[in-house]
Amino acid sequence: MIEIDVCLARNTGFRLEVNFSAPERGVTALFGRSGSGKTTIIQVVAGSVRPDRGRIAVGDDVFFDSEQGIDLPMERRGVGYVFQDARLFPHMTVENNLRYGERRSRRARTIRFDAVVDMLGIGHLLKRRPHTLSGGEKQRVAIGRALLSQPRLLLMDEPLASLDEMRKGEILPYLERLRDELLLPILYVSHSVEEVLRLSDAVAAVADGKVIACGGLADVLSQPELLPVLGRFDLGTILDCTVTAHDEEFGLSTVSFPDGELRVPLVGRPVGAAARVRIRSRDVSLSLSRPIDVSVTNRLSGTIASITRAEGPFSDVEVALAHGKLHSLVTQESVQRLALEPGMAVWAMIKAVTVDSRPAGFNSPGAEFRSPSPVSRRHQPAATLPALRVIAGGTPPRETS
Repeated sequence: MIEIDVCLARNTGFRLEVNFSAPERGVTALFGRSGSGKTTIIQVVAGSVRPDRGRIAVGDDVFFDSEQGIDLPMERRGVGYVFQDARLFPHMTVENNLRYGERRSRRARTIRFDAVVDMLGIGHLLKRRPHTLSGGEKQRVAIGRALLSQPRLLLMDEPLASLDEMRKGEILPYLERLRDELLLPILYVSHSVEEVLRLSDAVAAVADGKVIACGGLADVLSQPELLPVLGRFDLGTILDCTVTAHDEEFGLSTVSFPDGELRVPLVGRPVGAAARVRIRSRDVSLSLSRPIDVSVTNRLSGTIASITRAEGPFSDVEVALAHGKLHSLVTQESVQRLALEPGMAVWAMIKAVTVDSRPAGFNSPGAEFRSPSPVSRRHQPAATLPALRVIAGGTPPRETS
């Protein structure tokens, strides 16, 4: 486990006080708005910023422990750090930048030069200098340099923030390959829901210097309490599904999950493959009767589990399905007009579905997380959350088009 339990007060008035643990495998996103403390967290993990007190450990390796007087310097922590800007040495070729990462490592060499070059697709760039590279190419080289330092832990501080959409699209597949092929734990800082959804398996939501929620991706990004972090229009439900059919004529695919099936835009994966589905709460409408003669194809029956007041004129309605749940963002006027209340049977009409075709979950099950606490309790047992899973098959649909 990665254990981070630290306090830090700055003279600017900002205070960081976090206590959480993350899986020692896969990508954990530190997600939140600008200025929330995400970068400060990875700076204290890297050792470039010293906390006032606390403890930081990766597995059996203790980086910092104020009670025991442990404070390893950056070079002994064995972390790789990728910044928003690539920070390559301009006077060196790409190959020499990569070799610099090799030379600065004190750890046994388990990540090979040729393997990194192949994984990141930068073999044709080795003789070039940084000023001749695109933004996406620079970041791939920076990631390669960090990997060749043989890190115990990889820290990535919004590595796509400085790139335009085209360059982000260029580098994301390489980040996915890095996640899937290496066994490194990665702390990935981002304020982009799309990046978090595509890359991470676990999330620590950060606001005002505190981790306010942490756990599996699907659990965290569906919590109404995260409205201040996500924004009311990005709250939703994440489902791990299986591709069951393609309809080339209409450009649609069918994906199944335990509560039924969904028709979605054509997915570029074969039948039987896993796909992660995101349904934003603003794209879910509710009906008290079974919808007939409507254009919305995806309709599921369920029961209202809770109604939570959201920002402005809205309320978040959680709908319990047979196995899972959905969230619907409706106006408070609609809640009153329809007399919505917990326990009421409703139909959820899903107007839009976002599909991420990456395989869902870690390469092996067993993600664990410890919930944050305002008081330091580093010896408390970790709470085990269900790992995201790849569903082998779906149940028959609750409602068909």
